Amino acid sequence: MFRMTNTGAERRTRERVGARGIESKAARVPSNVFMWAAGASVLGSLALQMSKRREEANFVGQWAPTFLLLGLYNKLMNMAEED
Repeated sequence: MFRMTNTGAERRTRERVGARGIESKAARVPSNVFMWAAGASVLGSLALQMSKRREEANFVGQWAPTFLLLGLYNKLMNMAEED
């Protein structure tokens, strides 16, 4: 039969190490940055809407919830590290 070189446990360990690296870098970003990015995406969307570029406006406007969720995740991870 076929033998996989990486077991499921080894793969999960690599994924955790990679996730920790990303989280440690993201934790250095202040939560306010994500709020400002969400606001900028709303304003950018409004500007695009006013210039009659509706598809681009919708695309940029949909970034705001993503930035807010990233900020929330960042805040929760920082709070978890403090405990």
